[in-house]
Amino acid sequence: MTILMADLMRLDRYLSQMRVGSRKEVRLLVRSGRVRINGVVTKESATKVQPKGQIITVDEQEIKYMEFIYLMLNKPDGYLSTTRDRRGRTVLDLLPAEWEGWDLFPVGRLDKDTEGLLLLTNDGPLAHRLLAPKSHVPKLYYVQIKGKISREEIGRLEVGLRLTDGYITKPALVRILHNATQTDALSEVELTIYEGKFHQVKRMFTVLGKEVVYLKRLAMGDLKLDPDLKKGEVRELTEEEVKLLK
Repeated sequence: MTILMADLMRLDRYLSQMRVGSRKEVRLLVRSGRVRINGVVTKESATKVQPKGQIITVDEQEIKYMEFIYLMLNKPDGYLSTTRDRRGRTVLDLLPAEWEGWDLFPVGRLDKDTEGLLLLTNDGPLAHRLLAPKSHVPKLYYVQIKGKISREEIGRLEVGLRLTDGYITKPALVRILHNATQTDALSEVELTIYEGKFHQVKRMFTVLGKEVVYLKRLAMGDLKLDPDLKKGEVRELTEEEVKLLK
């Protein structure tokens, strides 16, 4: 049971989940008399607390209850965007132990071989709003494709094209970073789409007869991938970034 659902939980678990320290470090803090519950010192790590209903302090600093967590992951190739899968490693396998117990899940999916921005959270309502088709949240991708892309092909992307299953995509924004001069060379494109159908970017270029050889998500809505975040690394969103999402 996570702290979102729990009415009562162990003091040491609460403090470790609030990132005061590891379970071992928290127990040392408690035993040393540095932790108070409603102003009263406790030296028992197993003491049951109500995260939302009590004031818990460490060295007289209140440890405020956090209901939701928002993480930015720079997803590397080879990981599945799901919480569990018998077929291989998932993005949750990349998270440090400090994020265990929060029931985090990826907001939307990136293909196994697609890299880049992936939001992880336990905020279901926000995830629903971001993924709802009517929200039309823009998603910016960096794409490498084989061969030259023509003006006619750019126009088809910009007005919407019919996928092999009959679905007609919404108009996309296309920015050519580099257009190949030979059929075996690579073109570089920034593509913004406003929906998130299964394998959509790859399927859009397949309709044009193009092969996507590399795909990376750079932004989701106003949230941009941190350029200092290395592949496989994760960090909490800043307050400003959370406001951008909401």
